[in-house]
Amino acid sequence: MACLLVVMGVSSCGKSTVAAALARCLQLQYVEGDELHSAANIARMRSGVALTDADRRDWLDALAGHLQRAQRQQMGVAMACSALKRSYRDILRRGVSELLFVHLRGSPALLAQRSAQRAGHYMPASLLQSQFEILEAPQADERALEFEVEQPPETIVQAVVAEIARRSAIASAI
Repeated sequence: MACLLVVMGVSSCGKSTVAAALARCLQLQYVEGDELHSAANIARMRSGVALTDADRRDWLDALAGHLQRAQRQQMGVAMACSALKRSYRDILRRGVSELLFVHLRGSPALLAQRSAQRAGHYMPASLLQSQFEILEAPQADERALEFEVEQPPETIVQAVVAEIARRSAIASAI
């Protein structure tokens, strides 16, 4: 079975960096979730307006559709997507068996510093707090790994790869 991963967390936690590295390491397709936002959503965020659940719905549906197609085609995917709420993750999981979330966590101070230093992204640092306010950490039943972002991305990638190998070995033994 192809590996389907969603690297999640608030803005500036390193989702894109870790997802792209996992894609390279595991030979998966890399999907940058931010690239699938509508022009209207990007304009809202760029102007400092936080997205609502309704604003995110078509975006989440598009990402879920991508994961569903990848599963049908037995193609592996490493996707970067904030997936801040359980209801958002439920949409991504819809019709996709064995989706693994990689939750990147960091302190508000560290991520605010990273966000302030980030150039060329439409997500302003002013929206970071709104993401922390709606963030629902994955629960035990959600197939999620969690990592502190103070670790280097390479360390996180190695740990994810090791866990996938461990889970695959267990599944093969059954």
